[in-house]
Amino acid sequence: MQHRAVTLIRNVRPLGAESSDLAIRDGAIVAVTPAATAECASPADAGTIDGCGRLALPGLVNAHAHVDKSWWGLPWQPYGGAGGTDGRIQHERARRDELGIPSVETSARVLAEFVRHGTTAVRSHVDVDLGVAQRGIECVREAAAAYGEAVALQIVAFPQDGVLRRPGVLDLLDEAARGGADVIGGLDPASIDRDPVGQLDGIFAIAADRGVGIDIHLHDSADLGAFQIELIIDRTERLGLAGRVNIAHGFAIAQVDPHRRADLLAALAAQDITMTTVAPLRLPQLPLAELDAAGVRLGFGTDGIRDLWSPYGTGDLLGIAWQYARAAGLVRDEDLRRVVDIATGASAPFIGLAPNALRVGDRADIVLVDAENPMDALVRTPARRLVVGAGRVLFEG
Repeated sequence: MQHRAVTLIRNVRPLGAESSDLAIRDGAIVAVTPAATAECASPADAGTIDGCGRLALPGLVNAHAHVDKSWWGLPWQPYGGAGGTDGRIQHERARRDELGIPSVETSARVLAEFVRHGTTAVRSHVDVDLGVAQRGIECVREAAAAYGEAVALQIVAFPQDGVLRRPGVLDLLDEAARGGADVIGGLDPASIDRDPVGQLDGIFAIAADRGVGIDIHLHDSADLGAFQIELIIDRTERLGLAGRVNIAHGFAIAQVDPHRRADLLAALAAQDITMTTVAPLRLPQLPLAELDAAGVRLGFGTDGIRDLWSPYGTGDLLGIAWQYARAAGLVRDEDLRRVVDIATGASAPFIGLAPNALRVGDRADIVLVDAENPMDALVRTPARRLVVGAGRVLFEG
């Protein structure tokens, strides 16, 4: 897949600022200057793009995806099987081979949806289990290779079917870490494996030995979830893994009493343990103001889209940000702008990149939309007109 390089994007408004021209070289922004002209025209130079005064946002950052699991592009699949985490796992295991999941083709389709919606950086959990071993990781890597460095990708080796309850999975996770996976995943150590100490000890040992990060799905609620968060904090501190651990979902944070929440957030911040959310509609949202006040970094993700867990999902990370803001009751400009920052450049460190604010030196991940300002872009989620990743045009609409 060939993606043409761009050297100048002229007449755009970076994050709502005055009209500017963005010069790009070697995948980075090298100059931001006042727009030379407000006229909208077709440039003669193939490396120049006229933004026609559009709003420019940093590339969207999908900090929690499942690129390997979708049936996108296949015939419609009705929802079946039992509900709940374990019920969905069993249903997925029963049908994925029939649908040919994972595959390079379906992973490529999911990535294409991400990209056309403006995502230029992805952390994808990829199932590693006794049935697929490392095959899902291989499929996702091959699909992502079509974008080269234009789309930043981190892979989480994810034990969706459990860890200790499936002997041999810890060995597969260690193999994935040795094979280049960036992060090791975990899943509800108490309710899935029914051994939170054992699962966490196993996962943290691999991370410490192999120098990789940790990203744990934690759906368990209230006191049970909070107890596991405390176990995660303790191991992060003891093993010197500060800044390398993320808790996904983490519903318990929003469900415990305010005093315990404050203590948990302070302890998370002390170890730079981050959190990611997919903004579930039926549960209380993670409290952004409290996370920010404590210094706990938050990222957004699409979770799975059109998979055997749920038929919902479009791949639009900005839509997830909208859902979070709406469900959390955020209406003030400063809060809406903060949500846009989290959806874009502020979350780049989740994928191992530097923060991006469309300034000189920042990676040239740029999305153009027809919007007045970032708040307007969030509440309307307009179509993406241009998506540039590391200085290469990935989508024009």
